[in-house]
Amino acid sequence: MRLLVRVIEARNMPPMDPNGSADPYVKLKLGHQRFKTKVVKKCLNPSWCEEFSFKVEDLKEQLVVSVFDEDKFFSDDFVGSVKINISSVFDTVDKSLGTVWYPLQPKKKSKIKDCGEILLTICFSQNNPQSDLQSQAENGAMSPSRSSTSSRMSSPLRSEELTAPIKEEKSNKEKLSGLISQIFSRNNELLPQSAGNKNTELPEVPETDESEVSEDKTDEQSSSSSNFEELIKKLEEKDDGGEMPANLPGGIMLDQMYAISPSELNTFLFSPESDYLKQLADVQGSTDLQVGPWKFDNETGSLKRTFTYVKAPSRLIKAIKAIEDQTYLKADGKCFSVLASVNTPEAPYASNYRVEVQTSISPGPELPSGEECSHLVVSWRMNFIHNTMMKGMIEGGARQGVKESFEQVASLLSEKLKVVDVKGIGSEKEQALASLQVEKQSDWKLAVQYFANFTVISTILMGFYVLVHIFLSMPSTIQGLEFGGLDLPDSIGEVVVCGVLVLQGERVMHLISRFMQARVHKGGDHGIKATGDGWQLTVALVEGCNIPTVESNVLSDPYVVFTCNGKTRTSSIKFQKSDPRWNEIFEFDAMDDPPSTLDVEVFDFDGPFDEAVSLGHTQINFVRSNISELGDVWVPLQGQLAQACQAKLHLRIFLNNTRGSNIIKEYLTKMEKEVGKKIKVRSPQTNSAFQKLFKLPPEEFLINDFTCHLKRKMPLQGRLFLSARIIGFHGDLFGHKTNFYFLWEDIEDVQVLQPTLSSMGSPVVVITLHPGRGLDAKHGAKTQDAEGRLKFHFQSFVSFNVAHRTIMALWRARALSPEQKAEIAEEESDDKNQQILEDESSSINDDDPENRSLQSEESGSFLGLEDVSMSVVYSSVLSVPSNFVMELFSGSELERRAMDRAHCVNYSTSPWEFEKTDVYQRQTYYKFDISVSRYGGEVTSSQQKSRLTDRNGWLVEEVTTLHGVPLGDYFTLHTKYQIEDQGSRSTGCKVVVHFGIAWLKSTKHKKKITKNIHANLQDRMMIMFSTIEKEFVSGKQ
Repeated sequence: MRLLVRVIEARNMPPMDPNGSADPYVKLKLGHQRFKTKVVKKCLNPSWCEEFSFKVEDLKEQLVVSVFDEDKFFSDDFVGSVKINISSVFDTVDKSLGTVWYPLQPKKKSKIKDCGEILLTICFSQNNPQSDLQSQAENGAMSPSRSSTSSRMSSPLRSEELTAPIKEEKSNKEKLSGLISQIFSRNNELLPQSAGNKNTELPEVPETDESEVSEDKTDEQSSSSSNFEELIKKLEEKDDGGEMPANLPGGIMLDQMYAISPSELNTFLFSPESDYLKQLADVQGSTDLQVGPWKFDNETGSLKRTFTYVKAPSRLIKAIKAIEDQTYLKADGKCFSVLASVNTPEAPYASNYRVEVQTSISPGPELPSGEECSHLVVSWRMNFIHNTMMKGMIEGGARQGVKESFEQVASLLSEKLKVVDVKGIGSEKEQALASLQVEKQSDWKLAVQYFANFTVISTILMGFYVLVHIFLSMPSTIQGLEFGGLDLPDSIGEVVVCGVLVLQGERVMHLISRFMQARVHKGGDHGIKATGDGWQLTVALVEGCNIPTVESNVLSDPYVVFTCNGKTRTSSIKFQKSDPRWNEIFEFDAMDDPPSTLDVEVFDFDGPFDEAVSLGHTQINFVRSNISELGDVWVPLQGQLAQACQAKLHLRIFLNNTRGSNIIKEYLTKMEKEVGKKIKVRSPQTNSAFQKLFKLPPEEFLINDFTCHLKRKMPLQGRLFLSARIIGFHGDLFGHKTNFYFLWEDIEDVQVLQPTLSSMGSPVVVITLHPGRGLDAKHGAKTQDAEGRLKFHFQSFVSFNVAHRTIMALWRARALSPEQKAEIAEEESDDKNQQILEDESSSINDDDPENRSLQSEESGSFLGLEDVSMSVVYSSVLSVPSNFVMELFSGSELERRAMDRAHCVNYSTSPWEFEKTDVYQRQTYYKFDISVSRYGGEVTSSQQKSRLTDRNGWLVEEVTTLHGVPLGDYFTLHTKYQIEDQGSRSTGCKVVVHFGIAWLKSTKHKKKITKNIHANLQDRMMIMFSTIEKEFVSGKQ
């Protein structure tokens, strides 16, 4: 009897790491059986979707499911656990607890009470393959002890088992790869009857009345099909409006659009009335297809069904029975997602891996004919439950078999459905912009709307009244100071009337002038096509909402100004509108540099000579935003007036690269001239790791990266990453990660401070940001002035000149005006000769052939910071107390003498500083003696010490960076000292030193470097601890 446990996901987990995240995984235990899921990095709502099978021998046992947080350098943190009695599962009617959210229970003395929830499916296995396995074992066939789950979209996968007995213990890997490929492939030739043998015969099935079977199938099909639409509607009502599940990481097997609505496509693939499964079985040659009804699970709120079939035999594989389970993950009427899995317990190596396939149906773009269109995406993945030396062969064969299988699925769908040509319906950008139509209004109609106000009407009436008065009245006699041709007011009332007439006339003339200027200002750049190749930005201004007014009694006349990379586009003016509708499209000429931001500002037009009043502003950040999400977005405006009215703009933004990968090469070529050094184009894997590290969009590409220290309260070792739009820093010290970045446009000034003792003899690059900029990176800044400027200090570069020149070149290209570039060039002209002399002197030192070969090697690809594999480099029992051994880490004179004897000169340390509870940290600096390294070189390290939790002793961890050594920026050295007292009866202690190398870049010299470091470190440890023993003995005497 076997218990199946499926670990699906968890939610609302507490943050366990200092960065507010966690790296959770699950451990399962039943008796002596233990399993473990994969680790999900940086997630508080992880998803595993892994299934495990336990052999149950005693119903009194408990299943313990525990969630842990992975820690690189210390023991993993316990999050919470769930305990389930096996008897409670057995006592249920269907031997299943269903899919239920279980609250995680913390430890008794834990301060964290809410540990989140975990979603589990627990049930007993419905089929018992033990008899079949036993019969196969008697015949010499393979009999795996555990079941496996494979999957496909609507039965595209079929799994089979080996029929020929294994006669030799060592199997051929090529044959196994071909076998796995045939397991998941549809293109299997049927086995001729004459070629069959005893092992390929199917087990006998008892004879049944065909009429009874057909009647049962008909009744079941009619009842299931009648309930299918109702079940789907019920599923739609329970949908919470969440996003579609992400595609599985194994890859996309099918990505096609069909001229059919999503609901109809869902019915075609999964409805009991559909003949799709039968047609697919005919293409494949499968038999005994039995489709079960869809059932609604009230506990999980999902829709499930199960069906079985027998796959036709091939040359190498006999017929095998498969059980497929399908589960709806989402159904909201427009989008559908179904996860399918195939259980083939008799497949070879089935206990080591699982294959899952996810089918996603979503609405496609509207066709020119007005028909609906559906987008079908099928993805897959392969989860290895246990490690096996055949992992590569199994995965390669499975991938090839799945690919061939879905080629036949695509062929069958193309015969039954109409395939839509994506090129024929145009791009998403063209469709979104085609729906915009500019409102055309005549000037007379606008004039009537604009001048139909009290000021104009009252002025016209008063003017008409005066003209009638002049016509009816007689000329007055000349009196006072009047003379012929000059008629002055004769009373105070006439003076007042004249003044009113003049003011009214002036206001009307101002309105007329404003109207004429506004009509000329129609947004003349609207409709102008962008020219050139490169980064093309298109902005569609659709409408505005709740645009504020400067005067409470008069509506504003808004217009919008867009600014990107120093270029501006201006919209037309909308008269007296609080909810204006523009429907205007603006295109920016192709730019060589990828844009970082788009500034948007709304103004109130107040005449040609008056200064426009800003009604609100906003900024679109292309680095932090997903371009696909900007295709149709409402952007809230910032500013006092805009925020008070909750003003916002409706925009459609598209950013396209018309040159493809060539634009990256051209950009790097341009930067090489500024830097004066060859810049290598990074591989797609390197760029992908860089984008994942900082959560950047896929168009971002890495230019260079440097090992350095970030100076805050204490220097933090890490790497500085430079791309076309950002400068970022990543550090990982003792499991505490520091990660931030800011834009080049955010930088106000870059300065270089001369080397000092506090900077460990290294120049310091100080980057100052504009006031109020880069607030997301505030935790990495050393200081912030009164005006809000953040200042970042970077030091200890392996190659300072190259790093400084690269930073200055990228900053000039992105953030400075031509005048500022010329000013900086004049300031640095005096230093040019000095830099040339330094480069020449460094080239002289590279005459050594081995050094030259290492220096000429390509810079390598960034691999990311991963867990370091540690090994023992020194282990010994010293007749010295542990407290005396810790003098090696106290900054005392004894520590300096020991390091000098170990050929570490100019040794200096900073005092220990409190980091957290019982944890202290310090920095060390020294140089290599020429006997250790012919290149000399400098060393900076960060040390952290803490007491052992379960024993009396100390743990000292150290991360070391080498400077001035060939390939020193390719790795960091991790060392761990464990000093433990032997006990109360002995005054000695045991010292164990582990070391590991964290490779930051790949190089062909890994083995050589590791061997040299191991030998030098072993000699150094022996000298250091032998010095401690001698000092202790001499002190006792």
